[in-house]
Amino acid sequence: MSTVSRALSGNTSIAAATRAKISEIAIRHGFQINQAARSLRLRRANAIGLVLPLGHERGQHLSDPFFNAMLGFLADAVVARGHDLLLSRIIPSDDRWLDQLIGSGRVDGVLIIGQSDQREVLDRVAARYRPLVVWGAHDARYVHCTVGSDNLAGGRMAAEHLIAGGCRALAFLGNPAAPELGQRWHGVQGACAAAGLAAPRLIPVHLTVDEAYAMIAECLNGPSVPDGIVAASDVIAMAAIRALSERNLRTPHDVAVIGYDDVALAAHTVPPLTTIRQPIEEGAALMIDLLFQRIAGENTTSVILPHELVVRGTTRS
Repeated sequence: MSTVSRALSGNTSIAAATRAKISEIAIRHGFQINQAARSLRLRRANAIGLVLPLGHERGQHLSDPFFNAMLGFLADAVVARGHDLLLSRIIPSDDRWLDQLIGSGRVDGVLIIGQSDQREVLDRVAARYRPLVVWGAHDARYVHCTVGSDNLAGGRMAAEHLIAGGCRALAFLGNPAAPELGQRWHGVQGACAAAGLAAPRLIPVHLTVDEAYAMIAECLNGPSVPDGIVAASDVIAMAAIRALSERNLRTPHDVAVIGYDDVALAAHTVPPLTTIRQPIEEGAALMIDLLFQRIAGENTTSVILPHELVVRGTTRS
């Protein structure tokens, strides 16, 4: 039994000719290893959980361009490590959702995309469960291990670019309840204060494009229109460009717009979107490296990745 098990799992300690003969017999009789039983015996699931907790943005979908990009890179890297990916889109109804996933025995480790409003849950679980890595905002007070860019500096960079282009009345589009977006908002505030400008206007729009568009369009119907918009994501920036165009406001001549993330679609808007680029592919690879180090029992620290201003056609240089 042990020889057959090793041969069918590709173990090179079994002679190649023996492995080939056993595989041929298995194929002829339609025999397959019971992976669930094997995982139970080895105490390994050979699967990684990938979770999108949607505590503050319950209408957000996996079709979001940022999620799509991150999911693709993570899935490729997990499969390359010989593991399956268990994907969960979670709308938390209590604070036990992560405990339930970990306790199910279905995964060897967990990747989280975004902290949403679940920071306390992540910290509590991370204190006892090591193989957990989160894409999100960094804070020295956090217990959980994070990978992400410097959102405070990124928000400040976005606002400074608009100010350098002549913008004097800025607005921030995004919900600062999420740590990443909150840090970007604080960065915009800091840049305006440093330039001696009035405090930026906060418009807490949703991350889904249709809801973001509706809220932005309503705000643009008011008496005051900003001359510079920092959007918390590229999706929100795209919604803003559409709303501005439908009100005959030209981008960037009347209102300059800058997004965040640099998703693939950002270069194909009309005009092409200026944005703050996060190294998504590099970040995904780093998350996988850190997770498997933690699965092996090693300790890792959080990592802050560089960000970059990508100037295109929606801002005045």
